[in-house]
Amino acid sequence: MAHPTVVPVLTIDGPSGSGKGTISRLVAEKLGWRLLDSGALYRAVGYAAGEQGIDLSDVDAVTRCAQTVKIRFQASPDGGETHVLVNGHDATDELRTETAGAAASAIAVIPSVRQALVDLQLGFRKAPGLVADGRDMGTVIFPDAAHKVFLTASAAERAKRRYKQLKDKGLSVTLAGLQREIEARDERDASRAVAPLKPAEGAVVVDTTGMPIEVVVAKVFAVVRP
Repeated sequence: MAHPTVVPVLTIDGPSGSGKGTISRLVAEKLGWRLLDSGALYRAVGYAAGEQGIDLSDVDAVTRCAQTVKIRFQASPDGGETHVLVNGHDATDELRTETAGAAASAIAVIPSVRQALVDLQLGFRKAPGLVADGRDMGTVIFPDAAHKVFLTASAAERAKRRYKQLKDKGLSVTLAGLQREIEARDERDASRAVAPLKPAEGAVVVDTTGMPIEVVVAKVFAVVRP
């Protein structure tokens, strides 16, 4: 009996603001592969918990929320940002705020929440291939992935990108405040006991500071199709 073909996976990991979301979407479109925004899953659980009035320090309640929340990704008809539906509500804009990011980072350290989302993430691995965007895609979720990338950029650069993104959405933020939050989150994510943020073994590291999007896309695409 022939062995089933293993569905190829490209993991794109990196800190907040490194360009993972945009680059992952564009590379997935270029390859014609499926897309997994794992960060959105954690943000979605944090958002759902908030909607239900759950205290994020209540491990049991947050875990139950992670086990029961319904999350669906929906392609944008204009080819823009992928929409994320949480329990039937389009929460795309809410999930992009720094508040949602902080909630995601807070619950991501809870092992039972991570375990609840593992099977959900593995389920995205379907033909013809998957581009998985996150912080531990290459180290924990898809360690057998054939192609691995780690995107990075200076904290100042990432703060500028996030500032522009949030101002474009009409949100009130300060550049200095965003940079402080990003640096604090980097420290939390890199030092946590469970799945700390680091390049996977064999990952191609790309520093996107000052690099045009099309150049980054070309570098990442070349990892899969040299």
